[in-house]
Amino acid sequence: MTRPDATRLVMKFGGTSMGDLERIRRAARIVAAEVQAGRKVAVVVSAMAGKTNELVAWTDGAGRPAQGIPLSDDEYDVVVASGEQVTAGLLALTLRNLGVQARSWMGWQIPILTDDAHGRARIEDVPGEVIGTAIDDGEVAVVPGFQGVTRDGRITTLGRGGSDTSAVAVAAALGCACDIYTDVDGVYTTDPRIEQKARRLEKVSYEEMLEMASLGAKVLQTRSVELAMAKQVPVRVLSSFIEPDADGVLPDKGGTLICDEEEIVEKRIVSGVTMSRDEARITLLGLADRTDAPADVFTRLAEANVNVDMIVQSQSRTEGTVNLTFTTGRRDAARAAELMRAAQAEIGFDEIRVDEDVAKVSVIGVGMRSHAGVAQTMFRALADKGIKFQAISTSEIKISVLIDAAYAELAVRALHAAYGLETV
Repeated sequence: MTRPDATRLVMKFGGTSMGDLERIRRAARIVAAEVQAGRKVAVVVSAMAGKTNELVAWTDGAGRPAQGIPLSDDEYDVVVASGEQVTAGLLALTLRNLGVQARSWMGWQIPILTDDAHGRARIEDVPGEVIGTAIDDGEVAVVPGFQGVTRDGRITTLGRGGSDTSAVAVAAALGCACDIYTDVDGVYTTDPRIEQKARRLEKVSYEEMLEMASLGAKVLQTRSVELAMAKQVPVRVLSSFIEPDADGVLPDKGGTLICDEEEIVEKRIVSGVTMSRDEARITLLGLADRTDAPADVFTRLAEANVNVDMIVQSQSRTEGTVNLTFTTGRRDAARAAELMRAAQAEIGFDEIRVDEDVAKVSVIGVGMRSHAGVAQTMFRALADKGIKFQAISTSEIKISVLIDAAYAELAVRALHAAYGLETV
């Protein structure tokens, strides 16, 4: 996509924004204000906060093997996709009550075409012609996020956080920007609940946001940022708690624009500090010092769809062996450890240790590409607070360290100060 169509707009409201009828009414007033301003609007909605968890619990109960009913992934999708269908209908009704022409569009009606990986489907295509004609004719199209349809007509869901991805996909199909309304008013230099001096960023590059999303920031779902970057969809993160004035006009919306790096004139060395507690460290002690031993370990993990992040190999006290440490998400840790124990004799190691009392703290910024001393600042700041790191991973625009979980918030505050982010 080159220049986005300025007359069209996709608006997305998350579960908190759809939490009850009063919040749906507020969302409707925000949508109506954009329509009044002359925008041609499609809206993507999440289920009410907590509703998807309830629906998932129902499918778990209906599909327990003890009852003799195997869980069917395609029927799971039929059930859990219904939460967004409810809010789409409610928002369309509320807009009509405000005098705005509106209708709901289910995923299969657009259609949002996906593969058949039920529960974690990926979008393959969104033909934008029909829904584009509808919004150009003055109708607000309200689309349930998180859901799509296979080419043979079965409902699919995109996995948790999939409504963000739905919104970006619809925006790409319509050739326009995407405003994502949530319970925060933008992307901050770090979590304001940890550091009160955190500042809202006016612009963040796609690459920075992708790193932030994958390293602990909860503002946007990773797949939605990947899609926005691939399709060059401008995304703005906004607060859903704004209100139009008496004339139906929105105040200055502020927020944070997620955009191409070239649109950011002053590139900050570091834009933000993130923290993730969803980490586990697994260490194989006394691993045979063979060239193929690490390959054996990581092949087994990959075949079991266990994602590995940081990797450190160090010398063991026993001659002819090494210690291999890697990190996974906590949800994968037990499965990874079980795989390793089951293959201990074949892989060849003495002992396995699992530690979930760890956290990953990261600094992110596109300016790292052209500035020296970023790592020195990070490690000096941690050393000054007596914080030891256990593993490191880097990319062109990020440095992550694994530390004891007890020091995670202290590390975030120290790094935020060390890079001067309170003055951004």
